[in-house]
Amino acid sequence: MSEVMVEARDLTKVFRTRKGEVRAVDSLSFVCRSGEIFGLLGPNGAGKTTTLRMLATILTPTSGSATVASFDTRLSPGQVRERIGFLATETGLYDRFTARETLRFFGRINKLPAEEIERRGSEIFAMLDLTPLADRRVGTFSTGEKQKLSLARSIIHDPPVLIFDEPTFGLDVMAARAVLESIRLFRDQGRTILLSTHIMRVAEKLCDEIGILYRGRLHALGSLSELKELFSGEDLEEVFFAAVGSERSG
Repeated sequence: MSEVMVEARDLTKVFRTRKGEVRAVDSLSFVCRSGEIFGLLGPNGAGKTTTLRMLATILTPTSGSATVASFDTRLSPGQVRERIGFLATETGLYDRFTARETLRFFGRINKLPAEEIERRGSEIFAMLDLTPLADRRVGTFSTGEKQKLSLARSIIHDPPVLIFDEPTFGLDVMAARAVLESIRLFRDQGRTILLSTHIMRVAEKLCDEIGILYRGRLHALGSLSELKELFSGEDLEEVFFAAVGSERSG
């Protein structure tokens, strides 16, 4: 069996607001293994982004725990960050940089030697069909091209775990397809990929394991075939509404 690379154990995040406490994530537990794409599926406000930010050490859990590549996210945040590539809905790119300068910048942030940055950059550009864009300024890129460059900078330090928050957000059909193909390629390289999405088709086509998240709670967990059998659904949309039905009507 593949190695467990990400594990959440009763992961909980409570935000305190003027109106009281908001339980954004409630006792969430799951594992993600090497060479696997694990998808958190749920609508906006389900707790997906909060979960991924806790795993990426951007947010501290209120309770519960998580490990990434065997390192505790609370006790060893530096070691966790070295082993993940994190892609948020904001690209985090600088329009005045070229694509090549972008990878150099993020390579230096990750303390890579200059020679390794150049070697890795050339490999990644070729892998993602970005070589023709290498010396163009990012400000001239389309939305899809920027997203592919964001994927490139997330793997410049060769992390074993990739965390993607809504990786096809705002993309047209062609750009989304290219991004999904890139994510499959990362999986085929043996990386562990954890992503969030609210798009049923993305989860169906991409994910080896799916966790259905709604109002901060995990309502179902398994492969697409397992979930369809468990909830007698013909597709993931039917599965989703069957899994969250009682809480959704409450």
